[in-house]
Amino acid sequence: MNIDPFEIYHIYNQGNNKETIFFEDSDYLKFMRLFRKLVFPLCKVLAYCLMPNHFHFLIYTSENAANSKRIGSVESCELSNAFRLLQSSYAQYVNKKYNRTGSLFRQKAKAKPMLEGNEHYQLAAFQYIHQNPLKGTLVNRMEDWPYSSFKDFAGFRNGTLCDKLLAETLIGYNKNNFLTESYQGLTEELVQKLFYESKQPV
Repeated sequence: MNIDPFEIYHIYNQGNNKETIFFEDSDYLKFMRLFRKLVFPLCKVLAYCLMPNHFHFLIYTSENAANSKRIGSVESCELSNAFRLLQSSYAQYVNKKYNRTGSLFRQKAKAKPMLEGNEHYQLAAFQYIHQNPLKGTLVNRMEDWPYSSFKDFAGFRNGTLCDKLLAETLIGYNKNNFLTESYQGLTEELVQKLFYESKQPV
């Protein structure tokens, strides 16, 4: 699909056959280092969460993210290519580290634009991403999961990846009521709007 500049996207993917992609702490850290190097220059990050077998990012694209890029005979864009490189680089790291072969991810990451719906989609995506570890019963409190931006927005950590001021402007993030709002439930109907039913790739 085409990526437009200055738009909010929910970008996500999972392990092939829903298999594990992060096996230990160092794997999560390696993935985020690669993300900073390859993807971060093309966007502002509004939220993220890495789960044992999948990942979510809520990003605001830069002008350069939408620039056309030819990979062999395929026409792509800078952001799509950056996520391609992120996944392939990380897969090479995992295969070498754990002496495995074969694909690690389900082909291309998916990118769902959040501005094509109503104004609730962006906030719902923001909350949904942070609620993942809780819904997945990995923790009893979202602030106990170290591989998401929740701790940063809650003020428990001073991470530098997410743009809090932009999240405040575009999504309505408010640090004073963030914790209370984050634990509010989301309807299944609204959650479905955050994903492509047809699983369109980046």
